[in-house]
Amino acid sequence: MNEPSQTRRLQGKNVVVIGASRGLGRSIVAAVYAEGAQVLAVARSAEPLNQLASAFPGVQILTVDATEEGAPVQVFERLVPDILVVCAGSIPHMAPLVEQTWEQFSRNWHSDVKLSLLFSQAALTTPLPTGATVILISSGAAMGDSPLSGGYAGAKRMQMFLAKYAQKESDRLHLSLRFLALAPGGIMPETDLGKAAIEAYASSLGLSPADFLKNRGAMPTTEDVAHAVVECASDPQERAGKAFLVSGVGIKRLP
Repeated sequence: MNEPSQTRRLQGKNVVVIGASRGLGRSIVAAVYAEGAQVLAVARSAEPLNQLASAFPGVQILTVDATEEGAPVQVFERLVPDILVVCAGSIPHMAPLVEQTWEQFSRNWHSDVKLSLLFSQAALTTPLPTGATVILISSGAAMGDSPLSGGYAGAKRMQMFLAKYAQKESDRLHLSLRFLALAPGGIMPETDLGKAAIEAYASSLGLSPADFLKNRGAMPTTEDVAHAVVECASDPQERAGKAFLVSGVGIKRLP
């Protein structure tokens, strides 16, 4: 007798992933696709998106700069999401504080924070369907520090505030939307951001990247974070307006 097929948690859901073409975004696309979602992958570069579409048949793609004012309209015209995941952003300029110009220091405010604001505002004013969930991907640096990455830690903390502020607006307007932030709790070496951070901090300590990683202990993978996205998207009710740290052993609410 055939075994019953396992229920896929996002079957019938529309999922939009901003910053989907590589690294963490690609892992999130893979995870929600495996759970039966209809997926729209959004990124600035066409070629990685084409490769993504080839790897995951049925995934829609859209090439757009998510920091442009009109980006949310373009995205929502293509697919209205039940779940919106915002994980796009810039690699910070890695240098000591005294070597950073304002433009370098503020890079992540003009990318990560700006696009999180634009898509949160659009989710509220469009608005998205009742019960839709918006997940902003932040960073564990927001709860500690990251002295060689300029304004990165502050920008990622602001994303946590944005999830909280947007939830208050949703509640005030009786929209029944859910906003939350997920923060990977460590450097992810398989991402471009992780590689840049490892190289910079290892060099500052006089270590090789390999020795630096040995001293870091266990770190979350992009798959860990992608699985956390699926978990939160599947059961967002108690997580609305909150921020969570993602490790290799699960999800922990942040104060």
